[in-house]
Amino acid sequence: MRRLLWLAAAAVAALIMAGCGQPAPSQGPQIVVTTNILGDVTRQVLGGQATVITLMQPGADPHSFDISAQQAAQLGAADLVVSNGLGLEEGLQQNLDRAAAAGAPLLVAGDMIDVVSYSVGDAEGAPDPHFWTDPGAMFTIVDAIEAAAGRIAGIDTGKLAASASAYRAQLAELDSEMTAAFAALPRERRALVTNHHVFGYLAERFDFRVVGAVIPGGTTLAAPSAADLRQLSEAITSAGVPTIFAESSQPDRLVQVLAKEAGVDVQVRELFTESLTGPDGEAPTYIDMMRTNTQRIVQGLAP
Repeated sequence: MRRLLWLAAAAVAALIMAGCGQPAPSQGPQIVVTTNILGDVTRQVLGGQATVITLMQPGADPHSFDISAQQAAQLGAADLVVSNGLGLEEGLQQNLDRAAAAGAPLLVAGDMIDVVSYSVGDAEGAPDPHFWTDPGAMFTIVDAIEAAAGRIAGIDTGKLAASASAYRAQLAELDSEMTAAFAALPRERRALVTNHHVFGYLAERFDFRVVGAVIPGGTTLAAPSAADLRQLSEAITSAGVPTIFAESSQPDRLVQVLAKEAGVDVQVRELFTESLTGPDGEAPTYIDMMRTNTQRIVQGLAP
């Protein structure tokens, strides 16, 4: 019944859009994904068998982005909702709860993985939601998306298995590339400083040290104190960190201030850690994002 009501509403919307010269929406299975990173992965796994609607726009911050009333309605009408979980989508939890109550099947990716806890900062001990920085964790996510999508009426499970397998092959190639690239860095150079704590999974997988973050908590919505910046500046100097990394979804003003405060020759480089770019950017897909970040991290930390 829920699906029939949504289709009726969609038909009305299609007539309106047709009158305005806009294309009508697909009447096939609808999958709504909160973040654009998971949106890309879901689209790759489905291989064109469903309309994948991504709520988070390119370049947005997953901790703070909001959705429209129309997007909230799409959540409740979806054949599957895919969210990150672990507290990442801080402004959407009520919408996700309402969608689940309306009967939309919900896949929380963070429930599928071996969770790493924050090891430093104000969020120490809390679950880290940034699991995608370890490509190895994404194999589990692909498995979960394939299983959930396979239960949707109208999905050809044979085609689904083929597209999921093809994407796993891409992930395996990415994982091998990252392993080789990071292995070339001397161990004493594998020290990371970013806007906020986002690299716990990458650090655990590839033997990096997380020296600290400008924003000491696990969310971009917190704010550092003067004491936080001074303490991190001292840690950067002590560790001999040559580069600190600013995330593409946030202004790098605080990072620039910290670089100056450190009193040493510290570079600032941009990474795409929490959001993809548009199709013309340097990180239009998850695979592209991870390759770009790997290259920049190695270049920033190499002797």
